Amino acid sequence: MTNHLPSVSEAKAQAKRLRAKMNEEGTTVGHGQSLELIAQQFGFRDWNAMLAAIGNKPPRDWEVGAQVSGSYLGHAFSAQITSLTRLQPGWFRLQLELDEPVDVVASEHFSNFRKRIRGVVGPKGHSVERTSNGRPHLQIDL
Repeated sequence: MTNHLPSVSEAKAQAKRLRAKMNEEGTTVGHGQSLELIAQQFGFRDWNAMLAAIGNKPPRDWEVGAQVSGSYLGHAFSAQITSLTRLQPGWFRLQLELDEPVDVVASEHFSNFRKRIRGVVGPKGHSVERTSNGRPHLQIDL
């Protein structure tokens, strides 16, 4: 087995690229089979064994009390994690206590400062929800 294992999302992306390449070359491969092939490349008997070895831990050892930085509604922040819940592999619900409040309103006529925020982030550290300009509501630096 390799000492450096990819994250779950990286391994799935590798399987997707492998499947596309093999299908392009005339060998039809399903999603499950491509996952199995990637696992075997890393020395595992199957995808489930590789998934167990990778684990479903938060990125960079996130834990309650840890400091993180990122952006919320386009505003940079640094914060402490006050709550962390694993929802499914690679997806986490975070509650953050910001070091400095951020204004979540774009209007010049009034403000709404937030000191605490909650959100769900995926394997790439950002939320699914997006602002009107396409930016994730919540982005945690990985």
